[in-house]
Amino acid sequence: MLDRAVQILSDLVDPPGSQEIEARVERVSRDVNAFGYDRWGFSPEAAKKIVRLAAWLYRRYFRVQAHGIKNVPAGRGVLVGNHSSQLAYDGMLVATAMLIDADPPRAVRAMIEKFFQHVPFANVLMARSGQLTGLPENCRRLLEQDELIMIFPEGARGSGKTYWHRYQLERFGTGFVRLALQTRSPIVPFGFIGGEEICPSFGNLAPLARLLGTPYAPLTPLLLPLPLPAKCAIYFGEPLRFAGTGDEEDHEIEGHVAEVEASVRRLVERGLSERKGIFFG
Repeated sequence: MLDRAVQILSDLVDPPGSQEIEARVERVSRDVNAFGYDRWGFSPEAAKKIVRLAAWLYRRYFRVQAHGIKNVPAGRGVLVGNHSSQLAYDGMLVATAMLIDADPPRAVRAMIEKFFQHVPFANVLMARSGQLTGLPENCRRLLEQDELIMIFPEGARGSGKTYWHRYQLERFGTGFVRLALQTRSPIVPFGFIGGEEICPSFGNLAPLARLLGTPYAPLTPLLLPLPLPAKCAIYFGEPLRFAGTGDEEDHEIEGHVAEVEASVRRLVERGLSERKGIFFG
């Protein structure tokens, strides 16, 4: 049923360069078994259909502009940015940027919130496109395999923030720095602009969230967390490399986290200063 739904959606949109997009998916697919899946559940055939839709959203609906994408180095790495948009639209668009705008194309393994494991269709959809639950052991294994992963250290606090707190960074967790140190991986900060307007939330319906078992239940203009056509931009910064083993004292790790957070904040501020309009411009 999921494959059929994806097929219907992909048939509705046939973005220019579909063959090139499919070729890019093939280029980033590796360690696929005879059944068409890798060890994490990624399926190149399903990903081709999903990316066709994602590319249409990226190019036509959100009209994303990616700045500094060449700052992302080859090999293993950790993309770290500000979180927004209620339902991970930001993560989808960053991953799409790396696949269709980077040269060579890069597959991004986003570390998603645990509650997505229990969302019908979405859990399988994310697995087939290469996204995983954000467990430390998953991150470590992927980085040791020279994969590029994406982490939002604000977690649900960032994605679920209300419109009144847009572009204000929530406190960053520290685990991503320890993982980067343990695996000798560079951290690439990025600022995502437009996510706060894609799906603005004017409040959190806490009783409904408890009923659904989700971190939050946003009160949005359309009542459901459906995306508005805000124009988006992604600003990738210079990679940050820290020396250590990952077993350092908390205060040392927190110092590195503060440096990453400051880099993300500067990129967000730059993006906001350069933005000409929310839906146009």
